[in-house]
Amino acid sequence: MKKLVECVPNFSEGRDPAIVAEIASAVRAVPGVLLLDAHRDSDHHRSVLTFAGEPEAVLEAALEAARRAVDLIDLNNHSGEHPRIGALDVLPFIPLRNASMDECVELARRAGERIARELGVPVYLYEQAAVRPDRRNLADIRRGEFETLREEIGIDPRRAPDFGEPRIHPTAGATAVGARGLLIAYNVNLATGDLTTAKRIARAVRGRDGGLRFVKALGVELRARGLVQVSMNLVDYTRTPMHRAFEAVRREAERYGVAVAGSEIVGLAPQAAIDAAADYSLRLERFSPAQVLENRLASAMEDARRSERGSTLDGFLSELASGNAAPGGGSAAAYAGALGAALGIMACHMTLGRSKYAEVESEAGELLDNLEDRRAALFRAVEEDAESYARVRRVRALPQETEAERLARTSAIEGARRGAFAVPSRVAEESLATLELLAELAEIGNPLAMSDLAAGAQLGLAALRGAAYTALANLASINDEEFCRAERERLDELIARGQEIADEIEVEYLSRVMPQR
Repeated sequence: MKKLVECVPNFSEGRDPAIVAEIASAVRAVPGVLLLDAHRDSDHHRSVLTFAGEPEAVLEAALEAARRAVDLIDLNNHSGEHPRIGALDVLPFIPLRNASMDECVELARRAGERIARELGVPVYLYEQAAVRPDRRNLADIRRGEFETLREEIGIDPRRAPDFGEPRIHPTAGATAVGARGLLIAYNVNLATGDLTTAKRIARAVRGRDGGLRFVKALGVELRARGLVQVSMNLVDYTRTPMHRAFEAVRREAERYGVAVAGSEIVGLAPQAAIDAAADYSLRLERFSPAQVLENRLASAMEDARRSERGSTLDGFLSELASGNAAPGGGSAAAYAGALGAALGIMACHMTLGRSKYAEVESEAGELLDNLEDRRAALFRAVEEDAESYARVRRVRALPQETEAERLARTSAIEGARRGAFAVPSRVAEESLATLELLAELAEIGNPLAMSDLAAGAQLGLAALRGAAYTALANLASINDEEFCRAERERLDELIARGQEIADEIEVEYLSRVMPQR
């Protein structure tokens, strides 16, 4: 199955919603990335984005967000309750599904190197990505914050960055980039304005001072509300859950005669953490199920799929019916192939995760990955086929007044025609590969999806034939008889094999729904 990585960058801006929105837009603009949450806090003067996707897409989204932050945020004009060293203060990568911590460490180090090289911001590696033991703890890197680091970075060798020159970016400061497991940012608000009390309670509950081992805590002031807060990071919520942290703060607060005003989750939290706290009264403020990581991820994925389905279907069908030469049969064939692969993916999901099919879990997972690759390739070919035809039309318009121009035009036309042949030829191959995967799935998959597999096979066959017909039409304009003869034979073989597989799936399906009496 595809790998999924989460990224939770923290930015030193919590009072200008336009800046936060622009950074969030940079993340949304990266294909394959889902922005799950954007949390802004004016007292902390800090914002936290949460997004997820496949590793390479997440890396690019993180770099785009970093560029916007460097352009928009000036640390010289920043003052808030939360410690910070940079406009993009911290950039952690977290493994979610089928991704390892080692892979996130690699992502972090690649991100750090590029931020330093491309943006001129010095980078410190922390947590699992740290290359120095004294930098695993983020608090040690942030000691003295932006102002102190600005003075010491070029003087004290201990403060030299892991990437970049030993000098602070004049407005964006520095950035800490790391890899870590899931943590929960969890705050408990106290019904007092005494900051000293909050700091004492934070010291009592945090791990480094003898409190809860997996808790990092600070005492901060919420001026807008007239309260103080114990701001915590639960770095291993499975071993120090939210309710235990809450109870520790509440007990310490009672010693000072202070009541708990409430608590809050910053950003998203895993479902398991919510379940663990279900029997305890956390007095969560403004909490909703939408703050559960898995819920938001599933919702965002479904929204993206729904948007893709609606805009793609409406737009594509309108273009196809417009009377223009492109998109045409080749693009339609590619789309049919993508639909066939999508039905196979659906059948995989109906098989995976069910105890009845546990023995084929690994095989079904591999089929799912392969079908997703086929679907993506076929979907890309919808545009590629139309573009290849457009290129033929463009080169036909090249000048041909001189002999040199005529020779260049002839060569360009031949190249464009071969390109126009290559795309549907590849669609035919991808469609046959899809049919072969559907046939494997029909043998091991959930029988309830058999009708969908049969429908997918017919779409795959139609895609194969349609692409082959388009390829043959383009082949007729290529001036290479030997090449054309070999390609015609190959396409005939693809069609014959595709028909054979589709027939086998159809027979299997019909034998199940209409058994012999």
